[in-house]
Amino acid sequence: MSIAREGYPFIIILAVGSVALFAFHLVSFAIVLLVLCAFVMFFFRDPERSFVLSGTQVLSPADGKVVSVRKENDLEVLSIFLSIFDVHINRAPVGGKITKIEYRKGKFLAAFDERASNENEQNSITIDRQGQPVRFVQIAGLIARRIICWKKEGEKIEAGERIGLIKFGSRVDVFLPSGSTINVKVGQKVRAGETVIGEVK
Repeated sequence: MSIAREGYPFIIILAVGSVALFAFHLVSFAIVLLVLCAFVMFFFRDPERSFVLSGTQVLSPADGKVVSVRKENDLEVLSIFLSIFDVHINRAPVGGKITKIEYRKGKFLAAFDERASNENEQNSITIDRQGQPVRFVQIAGLIARRIICWKKEGEKIEAGERIGLIKFGSRVDVFLPSGSTINVKVGQKVRAGETVIGEVK
């Protein structure tokens, strides 16, 4: 399984530190660093995903648990909470052209808190799918302090394509056009690039 490149600096520092501690016979501390190194490798894992998608379906942009399904300004909205044990690679929910990327500073409330959608640091990405805007928002959580987006405005993207990640626990909100249907329920586990979360009109 591959590892996101953003994880390598942490892995290298922890691995080198562990070797150094072993060299000085500080075995207990060395083992702690090895365990942390293994966890970081696990956290930044980047598994391959496959899916069969019809033209109107929307994929989950994140791994995690659905914590909210609601209407907001006539849009269909769902929120996904990512624990530190979930894969944190974010993927495009639909194919199309990225028309807008907007980063906003904010708080670092716990990602499962409903206030996080409005108050936390976040990065909003809008994709034009054949004239229909589908937006999803990367939201930092209590532990996560870094949102990463690998794409730029104007780029074309395929559904399920890797688009970024959020470090160490987070939340992703998805906004679908009015009239869309949502196929998942609160409490349901979803997988980025595999689970069909809804269908646009």
